[in-house]
Amino acid sequence: MRAAVLHEIGQDKLEVLDDIEAVGFGPGKVRIRVRATGLCHSDVSAMNGVLPQPAPFIPGHEGAGEILDVGDGVTGLAPGDRVLLCWLPACGTCPACKRGQTQLCLAGFMNAGTPNFKRSGGDLFGFAGTGTFTEEVVVDAGCAVPIPDDVPFDIAALIGCGVTTGLGAAVNTADVAAGSSVAVIGCGGVGISAIQGARLKGAAQIVAVDPVASRREAALKFGATEAVAPDELADATQRMTAGEGFDYVFEVVGKSATARTAYETTRRGGTLVVVGAGAMDDHLQLNMFELFFDEKRILPSMYGGGDVLTSYERAIALWRAGRIDLESLITHRVPLAEINEALDQMRTGVALRTCIEI
Repeated sequence: MRAAVLHEIGQDKLEVLDDIEAVGFGPGKVRIRVRATGLCHSDVSAMNGVLPQPAPFIPGHEGAGEILDVGDGVTGLAPGDRVLLCWLPACGTCPACKRGQTQLCLAGFMNAGTPNFKRSGGDLFGFAGTGTFTEEVVVDAGCAVPIPDDVPFDIAALIGCGVTTGLGAAVNTADVAAGSSVAVIGCGGVGISAIQGARLKGAAQIVAVDPVASRREAALKFGATEAVAPDELADATQRMTAGEGFDYVFEVVGKSATARTAYETTRRGGTLVVVGAGAMDDHLQLNMFELFFDEKRILPSMYGGGDVLTSYERAIALWRAGRIDLESLITHRVPLAEINEALDQMRTGVALRTCIEI
C-alpha cells in the first residue's frame, strides 16, 4: 500500500512509497482503511525532532476511516464501521483513568515504540503509535472510536486531535468565565478551536495573536473580537485591559518565548493555559517572586484536559447544532501524493488545517 515516510529525523520532505505493509494485526487489534487524515503541526514537530519519535516513521495521528477487520477478543466493532482514530486511548485501569483523567493515560504511548509498519528495507514506526499518512493502519481496538454516519471523515479526523485539544483547553482546562477577556497566541487549527471554545463559554473579548495575516483574518470569522500581530499585542493589552492583562491567555505555539509573553500578558490572578507541545530542552523561566506575587494560574492542557470520548461526543453535538464551525477549518485538501505541498503550506501558515484525502 501507499504511505508517506520520513526516513530520518530532521528531513523536511516525505517520500510517498507504495511497498508499505501494516503489521501487528491479531487479538485486540483492528485494521482500518484510512479515508482522511489531518496534517497537524505536531507531525511537523516530530519530523524536525521537537517531539520525540523513533525513525523511520509514518507521520499522521488525526485520521478517520472504515474498519476492515477485527482481531479476536474485540467487541463493539465490526468490519464496515466508520471510526476516527484516537492516538491516546484510555486503558480504563491505570491510576489516571481511575481518577477520571483519561487524557493522562500512558497506555497509548507504550505502543509508540513498537513498529507497526514494514517494507523491504526494514521496520517503520507510526507517529504516536498510529501513523495515518497511509492507506491502512493496524492499531489497538481502543484507538478506533465509532462515529455517526452523518459525520464526514474529514470532520471526524479533525475531532481526533486538533479540535478536541483546542476546544477542550477553553472548555475543560480553563473553564472560561462568561464576560471575561481572552487572548490566544497562535491561531492555527488548534488556536482557532480554542477561540471557538472561548466564544462558546461567553468570553466578551477574544484577541487572536498570530504573525500571519491570513490566520488573523480567519480568527475573526471564527469568533475573535480582534486580531493582532505579535508586535501589536502590548498595545492591545494596554488599550483593552488598561495594562492589567487578560483574564485568560492561551499559548498554542509550544515555545518558551511565546509562553513567557503569554505569562506577561495574563493579569495577576488570571490563568495561563499552555496548549502548544514544545521541546524537552526548551525551558520556561519564571522567578520565584513573580510566581508567588502574581498568583497566576499556569495550567497545561493535554489533549483538551478532559475525558477524550466525552470530548469527541461534545464536539459532534456542537457541530451538529451549528455552535462550532469545523468545515471552514479545512482550508486545504490534497491527495497523499501532494503531501509535501501541504507541509510547505503549514510551515508558512497559509492553511489553517489540511485534509489529506487517501
